[in-house]
Amino acid sequence: MTTPVSVASVPVGLLALDKPEGITSHGCVAAARRAMGTRKVGHAGTLDPMATGVLLLGVGRGTRLLGHLALHDKDYTATIRLGSSTITDDREGDLVSVADAAVVAGISEDGIRAGIIPLTGEIEQVPTAVSAIKVDGKRAHALVRAGEDVDLKARRVTVERFDVVDIRRGDGCIDVDVEVTCSTGTYVRALARDLGASLGVGGHLTSLRRTRVGAWTLSECASWPDLTESDDARGLLVPLADVARRSFPVVEVDKVGALWVRNGRPVRELLDRSPEDVTAILGPEGVLLALVGPSERGGTYLAVFVP
Repeated sequence: MTTPVSVASVPVGLLALDKPEGITSHGCVAAARRAMGTRKVGHAGTLDPMATGVLLLGVGRGTRLLGHLALHDKDYTATIRLGSSTITDDREGDLVSVADAAVVAGISEDGIRAGIIPLTGEIEQVPTAVSAIKVDGKRAHALVRAGEDVDLKARRVTVERFDVVDIRRGDGCIDVDVEVTCSTGTYVRALARDLGASLGVGGHLTSLRRTRVGAWTLSECASWPDLTESDDARGLLVPLADVARRSFPVVEVDKVGALWVRNGRPVRELLDRSPEDVTAILGPEGVLLALVGPSERGGTYLAVFVP
C-alpha cells in the first residue's frame, strides 16, 4: 500500500542555479528532482549546454511562476568569434564557412562597433536554426540535425545593450567580448551570426554566460555542488512570497481579500482597479495567494497558489 505524501513534505520554492558548462537545462532539472525528492521541477528559459550562468528552477508550486519569470529581461556576457560560422552559431557546431584571413585582418574596431549598431534596440531577429522552437510540431534543432532545412520567421526582440568590452586578434579570427541586455526570445548566438554576416566574414559564439534574469543575479545563485552534494538542498529554495516581492509588483490583502481570492472573486473587485502588469497578491501573513494580470474584463487570475 502506497503511503500518501503530505502537502507539507513537498518542497516549494525557487532555486537560482549557476548552471555549469556541459550540462543541459533538462539535466539541471533532473538533478534538482533528485536533490529535492520531487518530480515537480521546471526551469524558466533554456540555456544551451555550452552556456553557463543563471538558470531559475521552480519546485512544487513554484513551477507556476516560471512562465512569468522567463518573460523578464536578461543580461549576458559572451565572446563572438569573427571569421567563421557554424551550423549552430556557436563553437559546438560544425563549420560551414571560413573567411579569408586577409579579409578578417582588414576589419577595423570601428567597423565592428558600427556593425553592432543595427543589432541594438528593437530589431527583427531570425532565431538560430538550432533552437527549441517548434516547426510543425518538431523542435527546429532536431530537424536541422536530421539534415532538413529550417526556415524560421523573424521575431521582434529588444536588445537594450550590446557593448564591446574587448577585441582580440588571432590567426584568421577576431574575438570580441561583449555584454548584452535583451528581452526574452533574443538569441545571443543569432547576434553573433548576424554581426559576422554584416561584416562579410561570418561569426559564432565561443562562450556565453547569463548573468541576470530579471531581479536574479549570479551573486545569489547556488553552485552545482551546492545542489548535487548538499545534505539539505531544500534549504537552497527561496520561498514563493519572497520570489514574488522581488519579481513583481505586490498588493497585500487582508483576511477578507484572501477569502475573495480563494473564492475566485473578480480581480477588479479585489484590487478596485485593473492591474497594469503581472501582479502578486499576498495574504495577511505574507503568503503568496495568486498572480493576476491585465485583461479586457479588468484583470484575470494567472496562477492561484492556495486551495
